[in-house]
Amino acid sequence: MSDAIVPDSEHRGLVAALPQRLRNYALLARFDRPIGWWLLFWPCAWGVLLAGGGARWDLLLWLLVGAIAMRGAGCVYNDILDADLDRQVARTAARPVASGAVSRKAAWAWLLALCLVGLAVLLHLRWPAQLVALASLAPVAAYPLMKRITWWPQAWLGLVFSWGALVGWVELRGDGLATLAALYAGAICWVIGYDTIYALQDREDDALVGIRSSARRMGAHVRGGVAGFYAAAVALWAGAFWLLRPDPLALLALLPAALHLAWQVLTLDTADGDSGGRNALARFRANRFTGLLVALACWVVGNA
Repeated sequence: MSDAIVPDSEHRGLVAALPQRLRNYALLARFDRPIGWWLLFWPCAWGVLLAGGGARWDLLLWLLVGAIAMRGAGCVYNDILDADLDRQVARTAARPVASGAVSRKAAWAWLLALCLVGLAVLLHLRWPAQLVALASLAPVAAYPLMKRITWWPQAWLGLVFSWGALVGWVELRGDGLATLAALYAGAICWVIGYDTIYALQDREDDALVGIRSSARRMGAHVRGGVAGFYAAAVALWAGAFWLLRPDPLALLALLPAALHLAWQVLTLDTADGDSGGRNALARFRANRFTGLLVALACWVVGNA
């Protein structure tokens, strides 16, 4: 499999082992790029763990399956709507729908299949969590349109990719909504930060075709902007911890995650070009580890 087919794939070997037709569907759902479903899953885990569900491995497993399926569904939906734009951007021109490897009709069928997996996960939740999960469908459907109408599609992605924190918390408890609100707001700031880093890869192409992003809006101030959003994320997570457990020692649980985010900012290369793009992709992917560190902090504070 060539780099032109999956320019930022992490598992070329696994995807390459599939027959060509199945490979196209795997690429369409980004199964070769697990970073996306990790980033969708971690807020789910935070909500469960901070709510005291440290022993609910069954719930965490179902939410992981749901994250994989729904992230795949979101990618398929995004590629159906963005096929014309994707053809004009070097990094996305080879995507299956944009390149014609998968027809729009077949992509819609694949989207439905992935949604059925999501439905199976939904049926394993209590009804309040089901309602919260279903409420995410509207912002998810609107997300692909945001890059056309706002300079801050990353903020909308933050609303969507952080939604799992609401589902995980509500599945276990119906109180502590201020704690949940702080956790969710922190997750949104985290998403804006890391997706701004991701958008650095496409700034030149985005400018040519008129796609808006926070990376373009921040211009020369990207590093400071990302630092600000990451700092806000840590502050809001600290607020959530304090509301749940007003103990200064509880805040120390966030120190590893805060240091990791600081490392991302200090080592971020904001220059355009191949070198800057590779650096941005690596720093973006590093957020799977950030998610784990925050999950461990939530487990310590929520299950103490």
